[in-house]
Amino acid sequence: MLNNYKNYLEFLNEKLDKFFNNQKPFIFCKEGCCHCCKHAQFPYSLLEAQYLLQGAVTLPQETQDIINKNLADTLAKKKKYKGKKFLYDCPFLINNACSVYEYRGIVCRSFGLMTYDENNNIKAPFCSDIGLNYSNVLNIRTRKISTRKYKKLNVKEEPLGFNISYKFLTNPEFEKKYDIYFGESKPLIEWFEE
Repeated sequence: MLNNYKNYLEFLNEKLDKFFNNQKPFIFCKEGCCHCCKHAQFPYSLLEAQYLLQGAVTLPQETQDIINKNLADTLAKKKKYKGKKFLYDCPFLINNACSVYEYRGIVCRSFGLMTYDENNNIKAPFCSDIGLNYSNVLNIRTRKISTRKYKKLNVKEEPLGFNISYKFLTNPEFEKKYDIYFGESKPLIEWFEE
């Protein structure tokens, strides 16, 4: 099934590359920027978690040791946490870089583009709040595209939202087409709880 999942990822990466290339004037992702890897929950399906682990075991032992320490630290914090929604830094993030980049999850691959929420409203990525993706065209107060800001850029491309929600990208139609089964989905850290 993991080979079929690789075929799905090839399809997904091709689509996402086109979307990111189309939106270049509004995207500020760069090496070393890891805001999307911090203070979140990172939904992962069983299939994604298996694929991630397949990649993690191929890493140098020193890197695996750092990941294991990060996992242990995060799990210890989660155990003490009393709130409703535990947010954490991705345990696979080392020195502001993803140690399992080729094996990263769907949410990691698609983050940074504007998407649609359940009411069909365009939703900007949270990094726009700190001057990153789409901040050059977004009215931060209203969370809508500013026509004035967009016109100032004088670019051909329009700031667009894409149907790339996690729920959509893991739907049964993709399972059927690629002969895969995503399985249960939960926050990444929960796959490592005993």
